[in-house]
Amino acid sequence: MYSGYMSTPERLIEATRELLWERGYVGTSPKAIQQAAEAGQGSMYHHFAGKPDLALAAIRRTAEELGAAAEAVLSGGGTAYARIEAYLLRERDVLRGCPVGRLTMDPDVIADPVLRAPVDEALGRLRARLAEVVQEGLDNGELSDSLDADDIAATVVATVQGGYVLARANGSRAPFDSAVRGLLSLLAPRTAVS
Repeated sequence: MYSGYMSTPERLIEATRELLWERGYVGTSPKAIQQAAEAGQGSMYHHFAGKPDLALAAIRRTAEELGAAAEAVLSGGGTAYARIEAYLLRERDVLRGCPVGRLTMDPDVIADPVLRAPVDEALGRLRARLAEVVQEGLDNGELSDSLDADDIAATVVATVQGGYVLARANGSRAPFDSAVRGLLSLLAPRTAVS
């Protein structure tokens, strides 16, 4: 399933990431991880103290990738609105949902402060970065000065995460796309009146 060039710890982390996204923490057994990674029990426990340790490495990796993907779009060129629009419209597997957002629905992850921390930190960094971009738009007069950067950042994250839920419930990406279009229309830059 994974590249022959990938080390055993890497295969274990990647398999765990995929299984956490598909099945959640409880549904991700050590045996399933070992099978997916094509690694033996001894290899798994040689590299990781146990399922919680491996899950933490997988969650951290997933959180880092979420942050890097968002940063790549939000630090790109263009206006603040264009960068927010690019973030909202970037390619996503909408019907699978967000691999980080999925973890917020997992009671075992949320109940464990160590496993929850990278999830909370990733979403917090995303909100903070979005708030910076919104603030740029406010500072240069592009966005309505009635907006609050932190509130809009939270709204963008909520729209994406809520859009995933609606799309999955509907079995169609249409609710996600509708939510994104609605938010973008609300954020549309002010135009000069002649």
